Amino acid sequence: MNRIAKLSAALIISAAATSAFAAPETYGIDPTHTFPSFSYSHFGLSTQISKFEKTTGTVTLDKAARTGAVDITIDMTSVNTGYATFNEHIQGEDFLDTAKYPTATFKSTKVTFDGDKPASIDGELTIKGVTKPVTLKVTHFTTMPHPMLKKDAIGANASTVIKRSEFNAGKYAPNVGDEVTITVSLEAIKQ
Repeated sequence: MNRIAKLSAALIISAAATSAFAAPETYGIDPTHTFPSFSYSHFGLSTQISKFEKTTGTVTLDKAARTGAVDITIDMTSVNTGYATFNEHIQGEDFLDTAKYPTATFKSTKVTFDGDKPASIDGELTIKGVTKPVTLKVTHFTTMPHPMLKKDAIGANASTVIKRSEFNAGKYAPNVGDEVTITVSLEAIKQ
């Protein structure tokens, strides 16, 4: 095989390999359709559910390589318990201490796939300046063109359970449940 034929074959193989492996794609969190929520037992009487209304961040996804990354920041002052007085109470020093720690963050360290979809996301959760490893279990994941924005979009739901006392927010435990389920309902739009 002459030199030109070898070079042409190498370029064709390189182009085919490049098209077979998609590059990572970055999606921006849609703040109007992304709501982290948390639930806990209230004196064993009921399960209380509250949410945060302001979230920012990105999701990076490489479908071909089955890799991804998640970086989320939650505005803790946007907590909504359904009751204004309790919104203030839960932002106090004994719980979220939003005057000193106005945000919480989650930064992934590993995304595990089951087939072509993420099944779990390991990462570091920081609340009140305390960082702990957590694993979010993905219960729903889809990618599709957004019907209104005409851009690729991701939708996902994932959850984990933490002990609030481990984040210096354990006031009234165990009467008010120490175990807190955090659920993130997320939509993100390709940037």
